[in-house]
Amino acid sequence: MASAAPGHIRARLDPTENALRPGGLISGPTQMGFADMAAYALVLAHIGPVAMAVTSALNYQFLRPCRPGPLFADAYMLRLGKRLAVMDVRIWTDDADKPVGQANVTYAIP
Repeated sequence: MASAAPGHIRARLDPTENALRPGGLISGPTQMGFADMAAYALVLAHIGPVAMAVTSALNYQFLRPCRPGPLFADAYMLRLGKRLAVMDVRIWTDDADKPVGQANVTYAIP
């Protein structure tokens, strides 16, 4: 985790060679997994360590090619209810204003 504040976390991932797909781009599953991890960290930062807080929906949009190098995720809490948490996660490499992907993530809270 790079930083945390109420309603927001910034995370960093340094992908390995195994995260690259043919053509040298960071794979979609790596990007989506990173978005899910950032959302999970944001949920736990707000509700504490709760067993069985699980992803109930994840919709990912690939916005531009994801070149090799460090990935960053900015996750924002859109709504935190008793049973659901809804977040927006932006994945970027060199410039936060030019995300490579965007996810809407919903977590079910037991």
